Amino acid sequence: MRINTLLIAAVTAAASLTALPGCAVSRDQSTVGEYIDDATITTKVKAKFVEDKTVDASAISVETLNGEVILSGFAKSSAEKARAQEIARQVKGVRSVKNALEVRG
Repeated sequence: MRINTLLIAAVTAAASLTALPGCAVSRDQSTVGEYIDDATITTKVKAKFVEDKTVDASAISVETLNGEVILSGFAKSSAEKARAQEIARQVKGVRSVKNALEVRG
């Protein structure tokens, strides 16, 4: 009986050590906390776009990876493209902004 209990405990411990690293988030992020931080940044940038009437929030996609915000989609002018980048930079936690917006008038 004691051997079975020890065996079950050992298997459970080994399974836990194997499964825990699987909790790390994909997309080259090392922790769940980093993923949550990036999701928060993305949400804040999108919210700022909605608040700012000079930026068409529905035409711009926002992704964040390790604090880098990636903007993609379409802007109506180079001024809108620049404003979107400026807004994204002002959000707390943003380390850099990659502006891949295409200008289509």
